[in-house]
Amino acid sequence: MYIKEIWRYPVKSMAGEQLRSAKLTELGIDGDRILQVYNRSGRVITSRTHPGLLGLHAKLDDARTPMVEGLPWNDPAVEAKVAGIGGPGTQLHQDETADRFDILPLLVATDGAIDAFGRDHRRLRPNIVIGGVDGLDEREWQGGQLVVSTPGGDIVIGIHDLRGRCVMTTYDPDTLRQDPTVLRDIVRRFGGKLALNCEVLQGGELHVGQEVRVVKRA
Repeated sequence: MYIKEIWRYPVKSMAGEQLRSAKLTELGIDGDRILQVYNRSGRVITSRTHPGLLGLHAKLDDARTPMVEGLPWNDPAVEAKVAGIGGPGTQLHQDETADRFDILPLLVATDGAIDAFGRDHRRLRPNIVIGGVDGLDEREWQGGQLVVSTPGGDIVIGIHDLRGRCVMTTYDPDTLRQDPTVLRDIVRRFGGKLALNCEVLQGGELHVGQEVRVVKRA
């Protein structure tokens, strides 16, 4: 098995960026979801209720500044786009604490489960995709660890449980067209759960192509 894809989402609920390498820390992939969208009441909003956010693309520039549609995140044009989706007073705020995650800092998917899913895997919004996995083997990994050996030492990822999926999966990542049958199919065939909630036990430099092994729970 190997690291097939790495994804980072600098702004929570916006489209992200695919990477060749990334720094992995105890808070997941460096720069992931460091900005959140707040409405005028001071509450975080996501694409569950405002799917238009998925249509905005975010990435980090070389100075680690979050960019949205090619503009700095605090540019007035970006603020206008965000307010147009979330309503007057909606703004982006930066928070790099663990509070920014709904569950755990890392979501790991596998190519075997993605093949079984049979749709664009961007709907699942993984941080890491592991290649070379047979079918739905990921469902047997709960409680175990993923280990990536690097020259700087092992990267160790703790696997907690399967991720319960939500309405976000029903939106096409390109057209934003909604298809409610997607979530119904996930419930019917996968018990409503796909991909793995994970935490970083030991970080390091992660690269596409690195070998991965699973240490299952004893």
